[in-house]
Amino acid sequence: MSRTHTSGSSTWTEKEIRQQPTSWMTSLKNIENLRSRITAFLAPLLQDSNLKIILTGAGTSAFIGDMIAPWLARHTGKNVVAVPTTDLVTNPVDYLYAEQPTLLVSFARSGNSPESVAAVDLANQIVRHCHHLVITCNEAGSLYNNATHSDNALALLMPAETHDRGFAMTSSITTMMASCLAVFAADVINSASFQDVATRCERIIASQEDFSTAVFGDLPFKRIVYLGSGGLQGTAREAALKVLELTAGKLAAFYDSPTGFRHGPKSLVNDETLVVVMVSSHAYTRQYDLDLLAELHRDRQAMRVVAIAAATSPEIASGPHILLPAAREFLDIEQAFCFLIYAQIFALTESMKAGITPDTPSASGTVNRVVQGVVIHPWKG
Repeated sequence: MSRTHTSGSSTWTEKEIRQQPTSWMTSLKNIENLRSRITAFLAPLLQDSNLKIILTGAGTSAFIGDMIAPWLARHTGKNVVAVPTTDLVTNPVDYLYAEQPTLLVSFARSGNSPESVAAVDLANQIVRHCHHLVITCNEAGSLYNNATHSDNALALLMPAETHDRGFAMTSSITTMMASCLAVFAADVINSASFQDVATRCERIIASQEDFSTAVFGDLPFKRIVYLGSGGLQGTAREAALKVLELTAGKLAAFYDSPTGFRHGPKSLVNDETLVVVMVSSHAYTRQYDLDLLAELHRDRQAMRVVAIAAATSPEIASGPHILLPAAREFLDIEQAFCFLIYAQIFALTESMKAGITPDTPSASGTVNRVVQGVVIHPWKG
C-alpha cells in the first residue's frame, strides 16, 4: 500500500501506540506481584452469588467494559455488566440497587473526570454493601487517591507511561483492559500466556514500519464503519471513536455488529465508505461475520471493504484483507488487542494525512483530554 504522509514519530500518540506490548507485560507482572493482596480483597466478595460487578468508565474507558464484560461473565460465572459512568451519574437507580452487593470496577486514565468520581460517590450512597476496584494510570488522580484512603476499595496503578499524554487513549485503554482480565481470569490471562499477544502485536507494529503506510488503503475515505461480533463490537466502537477523535471528526466513523448492520445502519454505505470487518476466531460466530463480508462484496456499494482475521477463507481472500501474524489460536478477547493496534495506527495516519496534530486534534478546544464543563448534581434519592 502506498505512503501518504510523513511519520508521526515526533508525537506522543505514536510513542504510546508503540509502547503497548511492553506496558502490558510490565502491568501483568505487577498484578502477579500483588496477587495475594488482590485475592484478600476480592475473594470474600466473589463468594457472594448475588454480587453484581459493574465495569465502568467514561468514553474510551467505558468501552473496556463493552469489550470484556461478555467474556468475563461467561468465564467466571459471575454477574458482570458494563455501564458507563456517564449513565451511572444521570440514571443511578437504573443500575445501582440498595440491597444488591456491588463491586464497581472503575477504569480511568487520569481519574479526574467528574463522572468517574461522582459514580463512586453515588454507588456508596445508594448501595448498602458496595466495594470498589479502581484501575487507573494516574497516581495523582482523584480516583486513585480517594481509593487509597477508603476501607472499601482497592486501587491498582498502571505503569506510569500509560498515563497517555496524547489526546486519544491508546496504551492506557489496552493496559487497563489486560490488567482487569488478569485480575479476574488469571488462569487464562497472565504474563506467560499474554506474552503471545504482546509478541503478535509487536509484529503488527513492526509491519507498519514508520506508520506512514495507509493501513486500509490510500483512498479518499469520507466515512468508516467498523464491524465486530460479541465483545468485538466493543472493539469496533473504540476503533470508531479513535479515528473520530484523531481526525477531529473529518472522517465520520460508525460501528455495529455484522448482523445488526443489516437492520438499517447499512444504509450509510456509499462509494466514499470504508468498511472494516473484524472477523471472530470463534467458529460459530465467524460464520455470521463471513456471511456479511460476502454480502458487502456482492453489493459493490462501499469504496473498500477490508477484513481483519487470524486465518483466511474464500470470503476473506476474495477482497482486500489483513491476516494477523501467525500465532497460536487466540480467543476473541485476545484478538481484540491486535485489532485495536491496527485501528490506532489507522487513526493516527488519517490524522496526519488530514494535517491535524494528533496529540491535540481539537483546534477549537471544545473537546478536551480530561472532560470539562460537567456539572455534578447532588443525589437526593
